[in-house]
Amino acid sequence: MIILGSGEPQYEQFFNEMRWRYPDKVAFTCGYVPDLAKRIYAGADMFLMPSKSEPCGLAQMISLRYGTIPIVRSTGGLADSIIDCGNENGTGYTFQSYNAHDMLGAINRAKDHYWNKKEWNKLIVRAMKADFSWSQSAKLYIGLYRELCPED
Repeated sequence: MIILGSGEPQYEQFFNEMRWRYPDKVAFTCGYVPDLAKRIYAGADMFLMPSKSEPCGLAQMISLRYGTIPIVRSTGGLADSIIDCGNENGTGYTFQSYNAHDMLGAINRAKDHYWNKKEWNKLIVRAMKADFSWSQSAKLYIGLYRELCPED
């Protein structure tokens, strides 16, 4: 497990302790190091983002671009950008409640899917094709406008 970031002191302390206790299984860097972040995205299979709240979020979009499948709590921008793999157009895994049991359920679904390499590779391709460009957003806004203001 690789953790890069910062947060509440109790969690930073926990991951720091895990890093020392299990140096061959846990890596933790407190803070943000852009070059390290890129290497993590490029080398990881999955990206866990269990945010309590997330107004927008870019990390999940970056992970999609790298083909690193996001596992996110369905809130804010995470809910807007990640389609759960329970859907044929899925791009990642979501969970609803802010608790360990729901998060573990999503992790286990991802892990089970991971072992089916043919399907997992399809998921990676689908994830990497996710389009969050302004041209895609503009199409959605135009569609909404036309829905609200139909031409006579």
